[in-house]
Amino acid sequence: MDFGFNERETDFRNEIRSFLKKELPPGWIGPVLEDLFSSEETWGMAREMARKLGKQGWLALDWPVEYGGQARTHVERNVFCEEITYRRVPGFDGFGIKMLGPTLIHFGTEQQKKEHLPLIARGERFWCEAFSEPEAGSDLASLQTSAVRQDGHWVINGQKVWTSGAHHADWCFLLARTDPKAPKRHHGLSLFLIDLKTPGIEVQPLYNIVGKHSFNQIFFEDVKMPQENLVGTEHNGWMMANALLSFERSSIELVAAGQRTFDDLVGVIKDTKEGALLFARNRLLSNRIAEMAIELAIARLITYRVAWMQDRGVFPEFEAALAKVFNSELQERLANLAMQLLGLYGALGPGSKRVMLRGAFLQKYLGAPSWKLGGGTSEIMRTMIATRGLGLPRA
Repeated sequence: MDFGFNERETDFRNEIRSFLKKELPPGWIGPVLEDLFSSEETWGMAREMARKLGKQGWLALDWPVEYGGQARTHVERNVFCEEITYRRVPGFDGFGIKMLGPTLIHFGTEQQKKEHLPLIARGERFWCEAFSEPEAGSDLASLQTSAVRQDGHWVINGQKVWTSGAHHADWCFLLARTDPKAPKRHHGLSLFLIDLKTPGIEVQPLYNIVGKHSFNQIFFEDVKMPQENLVGTEHNGWMMANALLSFERSSIELVAAGQRTFDDLVGVIKDTKEGALLFARNRLLSNRIAEMAIELAIARLITYRVAWMQDRGVFPEFEAALAKVFNSELQERLANLAMQLLGLYGALGPGSKRVMLRGAFLQKYLGAPSWKLGGGTSEIMRTMIATRGLGLPRA
């Protein structure tokens, strides 16, 4: 079996690298994935870069041409996402491009497609995901935010938490309860699109463990929303939410971000006299570095396999879960290795004169555990793999 890339994919990768070399400032380090939404300076650059990438036609690569895409393969999309994530390029709105866009293409009305997809493809409208609630995280079917038909509108009431980037986003896609009497909890949910400038919406910051503002909580109080903002059919939001989340879980971004952290770590060790000697003489250290390189290669292959399946019209439900759990847990193993090898230097933040890469290793270490929770916990992913992939009975 050939695990390489064909000529078209290789040429595209080289084209992206050439473009980014011209566009990125000299010495660009960029924000780590865990810190993408917290810096106003970075977000300003993200808006600007999004428009440049949109002008190239790269944001919605695998979308149909009529909606602003290039009808390229999922593998080519992964090539693009891998390159920009490795170089920590802001401006790629994964919520809009990778999650909502494909969902609208499959389930949205023509009006919804024409209104939203071109703006996402051009990098002119950013999105956030309003799913989790104070009492509904992994058990998403227990959410209580309500959507009620009233005078030709939907009226939304409730609270969402851990909403990444809501303080910067223009719109959000929202999962709400439309039938509180449904025999099964997940049968009474619906998916909506809502402008965050709508009266009655309040976004409040939630600060992460590093003290950065990346998460938010959103309060909805008698928020009126047009009926046409319902995606798909009423009470069918659970099916669409699962499809939407499967697009998120098949992500190459975690692999590319991990590879960048690994390469930075090896570079720091080799660039210091003490580190180079330690690397050369310590076989245990060399073995651990080699093991991590192998794990990253495996993660990359698993993720590209999901894209390969998508290109062949196969819905990779448990395969996407497998990629998500392996890639997210790999981030924690990598961060732990970095902190062990760097010692006290790894714990230095941006305020220190001896800090490495503006505190990227510290932010990676503190942020890595959250990847096992966001987008579906490792426990939920393993249940999906066991029941839907291996055919095992539920516990």
